[in-house]
Amino acid sequence: MPADTTNVTVTLSCPDRPGIVHAVSGALAAADGNIVESAQYGSEVTGRFFMRVDAQVGAGLAALQDELAPVAERYGMDLRVFPTGAPTRTLIMVSKEAHCLNDLLFRQRAGLLPIQIPVIVSNHTDLAPLAGFYGVDFVHVPVTANAKDAAEDRLRALIVEHEVDLVVLARYMQILSDRLCTELAGRAINIHHSFLPSFRGARPYAQAHQRGVKLIGATAHYVTADLDEGPIIEQDVVRVEHNHSAAHLAAMGRDVETRTLRQAVAWHAEHRVLLDGHRTIVFR
Repeated sequence: MPADTTNVTVTLSCPDRPGIVHAVSGALAAADGNIVESAQYGSEVTGRFFMRVDAQVGAGLAALQDELAPVAERYGMDLRVFPTGAPTRTLIMVSKEAHCLNDLLFRQRAGLLPIQIPVIVSNHTDLAPLAGFYGVDFVHVPVTANAKDAAEDRLRALIVEHEVDLVVLARYMQILSDRLCTELAGRAINIHHSFLPSFRGARPYAQAHQRGVKLIGATAHYVTADLDEGPIIEQDVVRVEHNHSAAHLAAMGRDVETRTLRQAVAWHAEHRVLLDGHRTIVFR
C-alpha cells in the first residue's frame, strides 16, 4: 500500500443475514482499502452478527465512511470506524489502593497500552503523589451521603472537560448511581475480586483464607446499575495452597486484579470488545 494510506479499525454488529461480509469488503475495496486483519462471529442465541476489521485505506477516512454509510443503513448496523492505534482518552477513578492505578500509568508511559490518561479522580488524597510522579492531573472529589449527586456532577464535568472516552474504576470503592451507570454504559470498566465462593464486605481475602478456598480470581466488566454484574470482559484465577496466609492471598489477589484489568482495558481500547446483550464478544 502507498505510504499515504490511513489505518482504520471498523467494528459492527447487526441482525445476522447473508451478504454482510461481502458488502463490508466491497465498501473497503471501493475506498481503496486492504484488509489486514478480520474477525467475525454470528450468535445463534441472539441472531446477531459481529465483525471487526483492521484495514489500510488509500482514499482516506471520510471516503471510507461514505462507502460504509449505505451498507450500515441497509443491514441495520451499529457500525463504527476508528483510526487504528489512536489512544483512548481514559479517566481513572481510585480510592486508596495503588496497584491497578500504578500498572495502568506505567504501561501508558511505556507505550504498552493504547490509552491516554489526562486525569485521575479519587475520593481520597492518598494516591495524589503517585499521580504527580507520572505527571497526571489528580482531582480529589470527596463522596459523602449528602453530597453524592454533587460528586457525580463533578465527574461528569471532568469527563466533558478532558474529552474522556473511557472511565476505569481501578479499585474505586464507591457505588455509582443508576443514572451515571446508564450514562456510561459500554464505556466504564470495573475490576473486582471474584472468589469461588464469592465473599462480600470487609477483608474478603481473610474470609477466603478462613474458608480454605483453592482458587482466587478477578473479574473485569462493564459497569451497570446491577452491582458487579455487568457484561464480563476478562477473568483470571490463581491457585491457592493450604500454606498460603491471608496476607499472601491478598498479594496474589492484587496481582490477578492488575493483569485482569490491564487486559480488559487493552481490548476495549483496541476496539476488540462488542456487546451482545448482557454478554461480550471479544475478538482477541
